[in-house]
Amino acid sequence: MNKILILLFTSALFSCTKKEPHLNTTKSDSTKIIESINVVRMKINDSIRLKNNQNIFADLSGTHVLKFSSDESPAINGKVNFEKTGRDLYSISGSGKSGQNTVKMEGIINRVSAKHLNFEGRIIQNINGKTYTRTKKTTFLDEGKGNYWRLQDKINGSGFVEYIDIHF
Repeated sequence: MNKILILLFTSALFSCTKKEPHLNTTKSDSTKIIESINVVRMKINDSIRLKNNQNIFADLSGTHVLKFSSDESPAINGKVNFEKTGRDLYSISGSGKSGQNTVKMEGIINRVSAKHLNFEGRIIQNINGKTYTRTKKTTFLDEGKGNYWRLQDKINGSGFVEYIDIHF
C-alpha cells in the first residue's frame, strides 16, 4: 500500500508542470498588438484634429486697422489684434483714440462666411464725455463698399448712426 501511495504521489508531482511562461508570452504579444493599434489610432486622431483646426476661410490672425466714425465726433483710428483660438475663431482686442474720444474692443470673433464675422464681447466707446457700451452679439459685414467689415449694430445709445470698421 505504501508503494502505491508513493507511486501516486510521484506521478502527481511530475504530471503537474507549470505553463506560466507560455501564458506570459501570450500576454506580452497581445499587449504589443494593442499598443500598435493605439499608436495607429493616435495618428488618425491627430490628423483629424489637425484638419478640424484648419480654417475654412482665410486666416485673419494679426493686426488690423480699426476705424470709428460718426456725425458727433471726429474719426478715431486704432488697431485690433486677432489671435486664432480655433477653426475660424479668434480672440480679439484693440483700441483707438483721438483726443479725449476712445473706442475699445474685446471679445471673440467667429468667421461664419467670407463676408460675415460674428462678434461676441464688449465695445466700449467714450465719445464727447459720454460712455456707451455694446455687449450684445452682433455681426461685422463686408458690405462690398471697401476693404473692411462694418459693424451692423450702427445705432448708438443716443440714437445716432456710427460706423465701426475693421479693415482687412
